[in-house]
Parts: sequence; structure tokens; C-alpha cells
Amino acid sequence: MGIFVPIFLLIMVNKSVLRKLSDYELNKYIKEGNRFTPEAVQMAFEILEERGRTFTTEEKISIQNIIQNKKESEAAKKNEEIEDWKDHITTDSSAIRLYSRALLLSSSFFLGTFYGAFLLSLNFIKLKKYASAVFTMFFGIIYIPFQYYTYRFLIGNGFANSSRYSPEILPLILGPLILIIIWVTMMPKRLAYRTQSFVFPVILAIAMLILIFINYQGWFSSYFLLRFTQL
Repeated sequence: MGIFVPIFLLIMVNKSVLRKLSDYELNKYIKEGNRFTPEAVQMAFEILEERGRTFTTEEKISIQNIIQNKKESEAAKKNEEIEDWKDHITTDSSAIRLYSRALLLSSSFFLGTFYGAFLLSLNFIKLKKYASAVFTMFFGIIYIPFQYYTYRFLIGNGFANSSRYSPEILPLILGPLILIIIWVTMMPKRLAYRTQSFVFPVILAIAMLILIFINYQGWFSSYFLLRFTQL
């Protein structure tokens, strides 16, 4: 029940704000083509009725249609946003082959953000989105020192603890999440693709594993695999 109380209070606050408006201003809320939310239109309609405004049956139907159309438009927009965030893998033989989002996310967590950024850059190159490829590669490169110094800062200032939710794991999670955001915002919308072969990622993973376990100058001390072997 606690979740409904703030929502109810929010509606009450919004309605109290609308009550301060004049009838002329409220009339703007119930006109066709207005930019207000369906909830605001409904509240403006109710307030006008409370003030004694009499609406004809046709006017009521028109206002309800405005509200319904706005709700449907909002729902359609949300569905579009959800579709944009979905991973559109297909078995269509004519679809382009790319390294999958699942591969990027999981491998970046275990092998580092640079690894995932490199694969994502190859995806962009294949799509001839060279500016996105350069940006992604640059992000992967600068994330190595960022992760290192962030990790050292958290350790040095006593933020690390034995909990599974220790702040020191934040750099491990942040990088892969940013890569997914880059994918969603820079890839062609709802691009259907087939998964690319794992041969090259495996070879690259071996090279990355060697670098991680060599751990030159401690640059990879925060990486999950190295931390796991030290438990």
C-alpha cells in the first residue's frame, strides 16, 4: 500500500496547482492538440466541472477522446522505447553478422571493458559507422586507467569491504553498462542481426587473459578474474 500513497499525494499536489489556474488557462488543457499529459487534461476537466462549468455530451466525448488518444500515444512511445532496448537477434540468413550484446556484456565483466569495447568497435566498423567505432575504442582505452585509479581510490580510502555489494565492484559493472548504452544509442534502431563466430573473440580472450594475469604495474588488479583467484 505504501507505494500508492506517494502517487496519490503527487496527484493531489498537481491538482492543487491546477486549481490556482483561471478557467481561461484550464480551457487550454481540454483543447485538441494540447501538449499536456492525459492526467492533467482529466484534472482540468474535473476542476472546471467543480466550478460549475456545464459540458455538453459532445464536449465530454471529445475530451475523453483527447485523454484516450494521449494515453495510447504514451503507451506506443513506451513500447517503442522498450523495442529500442531489446536485442534483435535473428536466424534470417540475410541478416548481418555481429558480436552479440550478451557476449559484450558478459565478456566485459570478466575480461574488462576494453575487451567489450574492441568487439563493439568491430561491429560499428562492419556497419560502416566509423565515428562510433573510434569513439567506442577510445572509451575502452581510457576506461583502463579510469578503472585502475577508481579502484585504487576506493581501496585507499577504506570504501572496500567484504560485502558482495562493496563499492569497489562499481568500476567492474559501470563499464559494461556504458557499452550497452553506446550500443542502444549509436546502433541503427532495432537492427536485426545474426551472431558472429566466436573464433576471434576466443583468441582475443586468451590474449586478454595473459595481460590480466601478468598484471603489469597492477593495471588489472581490479579485474574480476584476478580478484577471484585472490579470494
